[in-house]
Order: sequence, then C-alpha cells, then structure tokens
Amino acid sequence: MCHICGTHEWTITHFGLRSLLPENIEVIAGPGCPVCIIPAAEIDEAVQLAKKGITITCFGDVLRVPGSDSSLLEAKAGGADVRIVYAVSDAVEMAKQEPDKEFVFHAVGFETTAPITAVEALGDLPKNFSFLVSHRLIPPAMELLLGLGDLEISGFIAPGHVSAIIGLKPYELFPRVYRMPTVIAGFEPVDVLMGIYMILKQVSENTPRLENEYSRVVKPEGNLKAQELMDQAFNVTAGNWRGIGRLPDSALQLKPTLAQLDAREKFDVHVLQGKDILLGCECHLVVIGKIKPNECPMFMKACTPAKPIGACMVSSEGTCRVWAKNVAAQQ
Repeated sequence: MCHICGTHEWTITHFGLRSLLPENIEVIAGPGCPVCIIPAAEIDEAVQLAKKGITITCFGDVLRVPGSDSSLLEAKAGGADVRIVYAVSDAVEMAKQEPDKEFVFHAVGFETTAPITAVEALGDLPKNFSFLVSHRLIPPAMELLLGLGDLEISGFIAPGHVSAIIGLKPYELFPRVYRMPTVIAGFEPVDVLMGIYMILKQVSENTPRLENEYSRVVKPEGNLKAQELMDQAFNVTAGNWRGIGRLPDSALQLKPTLAQLDAREKFDVHVLQGKDILLGCECHLVVIGKIKPNECPMFMKACTPAKPIGACMVSSEGTCRVWAKNVAAQQ
C-alpha cells in the first residue's frame, strides 16, 4: 500500500511501524512532500528573481531545495535578499514596512497551504508584493501512480491534513473507477496502523471503498470556506512535478483578475526547462515509491542532510531526509 504524505512517512519510520508488519505487507512512500516535487525550473525562477534584486520570501524548507544550478540559499550566500518567513502574512508585513523594495513570496505546498495564499491574494496587498505560485494538488498524483505498470499498489493511505481541506469527494474515483481501497488516516502511530488495518480488511473482503479513519478532524465536505477561497483565487492547470513530469489538473495559478500579483507576469520571468535530477541521483524513483532511499547510490554518501543533492533530502517531510534522521542514524 502507498501513503501520500511526508508526515505519514515520518510517523512510520520514526516509530518503527514497518517492523510491526508481516513480511507480505509493504508500505511505500508516494509523492507526499510538497518541497520534494517542485520542479527545478520553479526554483530557478525564484533564484532569477532574487538575482534581479527582488526580495524573495519563503518557508524554511524551500531555502535549500536544489534548482538546476543553484538553490535560494546559495543565492542568499551570493548577496541576494532571501528571507525565511513563518507565514505569508509575515512577508506582506515586510513589504509594507519597506515600500521601496519589491517582495515576492514563493508559495509552495499542497491543498493544505494553498488557502493561506488565497487569503492574502484576495486581501489588501501593497503594490510591491507578488506571488510565485508553486502549489500542487494531491489526487492527480495518486492517479498517476496507478498508471505505472511496474508499480503494484493494493491500497492508498490518503493524507489527513490535505483531506481536512478537500474532504472525501476527490478520492471517490479510486475505489469506484480503479477498485482501489482508500483510507484517510491521521498522524499518530495508532492512526497509521488503523489505516493499514482498514485497507487490509477491504482487500480481504474484496470490497474497495473510501473510508475516513481521521474523522475527528476530516469532515466529509472538508473545509468549505477554504475551498471557496481557493476557487476565488486560483485556476486549476497542468503542472510539472520534479522527476515525474507534467500532470493535468495538478497545479494552481492565480486567476487573471489577480494577474498583477503574479511574479512571473510582473517581472517577465519564465524558465522553460530545468534540471530536476542530477546524474546519479534517484530521487525521482524515491518520490514514486519504486525504490527505498537506501537503494539510491548517493544516499548518505554524496547526498546527506547537510549537503542535499536531491530534493528528497531537504525537507523534514522528504523520504530521504526522514530515513537519514531515523534509519541511517540508528545503523
């Protein structure tokens, strides 16, 4: 079975849940880390903006994500003004306090963080503020995995925090169309184990369905206010995923009515193609669950948390970083 969440991978690995499972049950990690799947071209765009003298603001785990030739951290070391913020509102406040400088917030994340970007985009923003939007949507990536002929999946563990926003409906096609057991699970060890049990029960009964283990947080309809804000701020479009390719209906872009807030249009920055995977790195295979991190030849050799080569080693939700901190550290 496959989970689509970096926090699920952390729980599974940190608490050694795989060691509790029978040998014929395997839980693999899918593309559930938002930092890991942002294509190099979009990091390159942020780096280009920074080198133009524009102040780039971002969450901390975006800072070290490798672009084709440079990360934002390396751009910062070269003199660019790159700042870590804890919330989009922090970046907005900086722009208000420094009206003579242009500020761009690099908006990265799944449906969990997209509503926060939408709130600010629909608000009263200073004229020197704009967004570089790199938001992605989870269900299209799940559907992609089912189209990979050499990857056998018996069930999905869907992410709890994304589901708290989008509700149950976007997952209904998996049991209905693909006959794929799908369970939304929370993040405590018992949540994950219960999610695995619920999938196994569906498999044994040959009755694929959508179930919600995380009902204490996830409501069937999701967060309607958050969905409304996203609908007002964004259009759904095709988007590139690092090491995976272009997926239809998997990305968000600001609506034409908010074009003045789109940094790509405002500053005419467009990178047509980036270099997602460096020679020898197998991050793209880790992202789709085809290999485990320790099967990559660079894992904890050339690629370490201190000096990440692949994007999966950067964020605390990246599968390689999780394994480096929990598995490799114990060996």
